[in-house]
Amino acid sequence: MFPALLAAASAAPAAAKAAAPAVKASALPLTLPPNFSFDTTPHSPLAQNFPWITHTLAGLFVVLGIMLVVLLAIQTTKQEGLSGTVGGRVESATRRLGLDAQIASVTRTVAVLFVFVATLISLSGI
Repeated sequence: MFPALLAAASAAPAAAKAAAPAVKASALPLTLPPNFSFDTTPHSPLAQNFPWITHTLAGLFVVLGIMLVVLLAIQTTKQEGLSGTVGGRVESATRRLGLDAQIASVTRTVAVLFVFVATLISLSGI
């Protein structure tokens, strides 16, 4: 039985190839018009007069984005629900923040700065 199934399976693709007409792939070259050029001039007044500000904002945006991803990745997850309520840690308000709370505080600050820089970039018209 198995050799008959194997022979039928191997014969089916060959029959399908023979039945299908050969489709010739047309190789149309991609050509641009002779007068085509990319527009590389800055369009906002800030980018025209102070390009170092726009480049600094863009660099800061990238750095803050990478920092935000890393900080979010290293945070530990907190248990939620009844088990987290009953078995959770009790922290005093006068005690120094633990590592998890410090990371959460830094993450919160980086997230606010990220949104602020994103707003500045949007308003600058880059």
